[in-house]
Order: sequence, then C-alpha cells, then structure tokens
Amino acid sequence: VSAMTRASSAYLLGALAPLFWSGTFVLGRALHESMPPIALSFWRWSVALLILVPFALPRVRAQLPLLRANLGLITLLAVLGVTNFNTFVYLGLQTTSATNAVLMQSAVPVLIVGLSAVLLRQAATPRQIAGVLLSLIGVGVIVTGGDPTTLAGVHFNTGDLWVLAAVLSWALYSVCLRLRPDGLDPLAFLGATVALGTLPLIPLYLWELTVAGRTFALTPENIAAIGYVALFPSIAAYIVWNRSVAAVGPSRTGQLLHLMPVFGILLSVVLLGERVHGFQAAGIAMIAAGILAAAASRGRPRRG
Repeated sequence: VSAMTRASSAYLLGALAPLFWSGTFVLGRALHESMPPIALSFWRWSVALLILVPFALPRVRAQLPLLRANLGLITLLAVLGVTNFNTFVYLGLQTTSATNAVLMQSAVPVLIVGLSAVLLRQAATPRQIAGVLLSLIGVGVIVTGGDPTTLAGVHFNTGDLWVLAAVLSWALYSVCLRLRPDGLDPLAFLGATVALGTLPLIPLYLWELTVAGRTFALTPENIAAIGYVALFPSIAAYIVWNRSVAAVGPSRTGQLLHLMPVFGILLSVVLLGERVHGFQAAGIAMIAAGILAAAASRGRPRRG
C-alpha cells in the first residue's frame, strides 16, 4: 500500500473523531443538571484509563526511555488535550447553548492554520485557506438557518468563555501533536497522555465534591453516559485523530471539525426522526467541498 493511500485512509478515518465528539457535546448539555462538569470529565478519563491500561502498559514500559526523554512535551499535550479541553467544554455547556458552542468549535480549523504558521513555520496553501473559509461559511449557513441576521440575536456568556478556552487548547494540542518524537507507539502515547492528563483532574474533582458540594446519582443514564464518553470520544476518537494529524498534518485534519454540526444533524435524523432542511443540505455541501479542497492541497509530510 502506497504512502499516499495510507495517508488518505488515515485522513478519512479521522472523520470518526468529530462524529464521536458530537455525541459527547450532546451528552454534556443533556446532563448539565444531573452530572457536574468536572465529575463527568474525571470519570470519563478514569474509566478510559482503566480500559487502556491492559493494552497500553506493556508498550509504555517498552518505550519508557523515549517517553521520559520527551516528558515535557507529552505532559503539555496531556494537559491541553485531556485535562483542559473536555473539562472546559463541560464547564461551558453548563450555561451556554449548543449553537454558540458549535460556532466557536468551528474556529478551531482557522486557529490551527494560524498556529501552524507561527509555531511550525508551516504556511497554509491558498487552497487550504479557501477550503477553511468555505467550510466555515457552510457551518454558518447551518447554525443560522440560512439567515445571517440571526447572528445579531446570539448572546455570549461565561460558558462561552470556557468553550473558547477549550477551542484554543484543542488547536494548540493539534499543532503541538506534530512535535511528537518519531518511533513513539501511538498506544503508548495515548496511555501516557491519558494518565498524565487525568492527574490534575483529581484535586479539581475533590474540590467540586467538597467545596462546591456537587455530587451525582449513579442512575443508569449517568452510567451509560460515562461509558460512552470513556470509550468513543476518549479512546477511539483520540486514536484516529492523532493518526490523521501524523499522516496529513494539523491544518488539514483540523478541517474535519467542521463536520461536527453535520454529524449533529445526521444523528438527529437517525435517532430523533427529524428532517433535513434545504439550508442544512446546502451547508453540508459547502463543508464537504471545503474539506475536499483542503485535503487535495499538498502539505509538508511528517518526518520519517
């Protein structure tokens, strides 16, 4: 199999990440009254770590010298991608709307392109920039219902600031992901980042339990939600996202986040029986065209 074919397969596989993350956004908002935000983040990653340990631990042990030599970078990635991103999102979804969250998540690909140019000296091609903008317009069509004047009625609050912090953290994570050392096993990397990223959540969770006094009941719904966020958005999504970034770079992989409102619509059709409107179909078409345009552009390949 050629390197180009493998890269294309990894890129397409990366589309599963926004699909799984769309589900966790819906759950985060649906459970904002019954499940405290830091508790959801802590149990999400704790359960994910328990699932990972049998598979990742032997590889972590085998690559311990390489992990130690890059401990600073791996710790940074753990904080940005595990500790910060999901906790900030869940904190934001306590008070903000799904529309606002989608609007701000759609800024991630733009931030990734800018940060890649500044931090990695990896300039975006005109085709990539055009693709990002086209997809961004497509997202705007979906969230505004095809009527741009509705943006005037959007109000931002404290929750939006948390989501904005999550957006910046994820953009930095995706860009810094390109600095991973060659030869580092993906599962060893994921296990190490999940373990390191979960540690700061322990004192935060204890604070939420004791000082804030926020607890939750072990209902079947809450247990099922923790199981979903631990397996799909945590383990599966991070594996395919990391592989996609390694194969085609952060800028083109970042484009895939524009699929989140698309998947949100499709999940509503499949699970809730809702209908697709004309403006939604137009927005989906624009997002797809933008992603294809960015994917077709050539970027600097990863070392090795």
